[in-house]
Amino acid sequence: MNGIRLQAPAPGWSIDADVVVVGSGVAGLTAALRCTAAGLSTVVVTKALLDDGSTRWAQGGIAAALGDGDTPEQHLDDTLVAGAGLCDAQAVRALVTEGPGAVRRLIATGADFDRTEAGEIALTREGGHHRRRIAHAGGDATGAEISRALVEAIRDRGVRTIEHALVLDLLKDAEGRTAGVTLHVMGEGQHDGVGAVRAPAVVLATGGMGQVFSATTNPPVSTGDGVALALRAGAEISDLEFVQFHPTVLFLGVGSEGQQPLVSEAVRGEGAHLVDADGVRFMLGQHELAELAPRDIVAKAITRRMLEQGAAHMYLDARHFGAEMWEQRFPTILAACRAHGIDPVTEPIPVAPAAHYASGGVRTDLHGRTTVPGLYACGEVACTGVHGANRLASNSLLEGLVFAERIADDVIAHGPHREGVPVVEDGSTVLTLLGPEVRRDIQRTMTEGAGVLRSAQSLSDAADALEGLRLDAEGERKAAEPGVDSWETTNLLCVARVLVAAAQEREETRGCHWREDRPDRDDADWRRHLVVRLTSDRRLVVRRTATADFPPVTPDTTREPQP
Repeated sequence: MNGIRLQAPAPGWSIDADVVVVGSGVAGLTAALRCTAAGLSTVVVTKALLDDGSTRWAQGGIAAALGDGDTPEQHLDDTLVAGAGLCDAQAVRALVTEGPGAVRRLIATGADFDRTEAGEIALTREGGHHRRRIAHAGGDATGAEISRALVEAIRDRGVRTIEHALVLDLLKDAEGRTAGVTLHVMGEGQHDGVGAVRAPAVVLATGGMGQVFSATTNPPVSTGDGVALALRAGAEISDLEFVQFHPTVLFLGVGSEGQQPLVSEAVRGEGAHLVDADGVRFMLGQHELAELAPRDIVAKAITRRMLEQGAAHMYLDARHFGAEMWEQRFPTILAACRAHGIDPVTEPIPVAPAAHYASGGVRTDLHGRTTVPGLYACGEVACTGVHGANRLASNSLLEGLVFAERIADDVIAHGPHREGVPVVEDGSTVLTLLGPEVRRDIQRTMTEGAGVLRSAQSLSDAADALEGLRLDAEGERKAAEPGVDSWETTNLLCVARVLVAAAQEREETRGCHWREDRPDRDDADWRRHLVVRLTSDRRLVVRRTATADFPPVTPDTTREPQP
């Protein structure tokens, strides 16, 4: 069985565990805490510090049917509508029914949510929700509070962690089962250089891949490492063409690159208006929820208005909030705006869409199991079927909680199997690494060809450019040396190729996949999922599912069949 791996030195050290969790956001730390509580030897590997992932940047909150009159069924309906016909109904039902309990367990872990004067959890609205069901903390610092509580719990319980560690590749045993991961620990970590954590269960919770675009709300660590690792290991990827562009990201100027400040959807939930330079509210009449329409609809409307007017951005007007509301409800956003010379109390905020969230990822079942035995995925790196073609606002933190608990329960139920010994596969392909200078080329290619607005021509140009970058690295030009920058750049190229291949294949407009040459939604032909795998000779194979239902992952013969 031939495999694919990154060019890297052989592991110089190793440790053993029952389960290794890769990532330290809400999904990874929730899984780690639950496995640890059950007595499993658990190791958390994270790329920077424990709280440096995407979770701490989440502003709006976490969605769950916690308010009077709200029900999981109503939450399910809003999620299915936002997902534009591609949500897995079973996965959504698990999310919304188990969600309230998961949030209460998070509170018991130590997360402190904002409360009303009566002591109830304060709830707000965001796009696509017909009820107030978004719990928040610190006004607009929900992710930071959740991260604080989970990191504190991890440290209090003595969970073994390896910080400043970039995961490289999956280890397998002779039967093709998961046997751990290889990783590179940078100088500040507990070990130096390349090593291995040997474990029969690996949980990928590596977050997103926003850095594949020039401008994103994602932190610098979001380079698609988990999706790329899973592909090389033989796992299937689904729905990666559905990248959500957040409609209201603080506009910092034409050509701004890297992580951009987010202006939370909760600002619109509290009554802010989207306007053009003339003060016209252009969302009125476009959707029954106006500014609170699902994100794909708002992002498209902003982009259309920008194109019509030849403008680089639109505006979010919340001057009517007044200084006190801004300072109490949105202190983080207020500070970010003022740091860039904009005062939302007295002037509208310039905003434009930017890459925000990958609705697709490593394909899993309802227990987080992938198509590789022993490999699990949860959070943004995974495709559980919850989000469909467009994630409903604030469902991401909830998905991380609910499916991390499901993964942990599956790992606990079947117990550790340490009999498998990692083997190096004969004939495995070692990828030529791209130099860090190529990273910007990838990002600009993706922004121009596979951004908010796509076409057959733009995607073809992007595919050709990405293939050219790959061939350059393998040709006469000297290949890059192993290292964090070259590994990340190589991972970015991998996920970019998958995204473009899927976007080329899907010849319709659905959710956050917008084809200007195919402007209509086509349920007859395209209410289907696209599944991508990487062959041993590095070809991408894209197939369309027969129905809107996810095909089952191949069950491990040592485990019970999936429901």
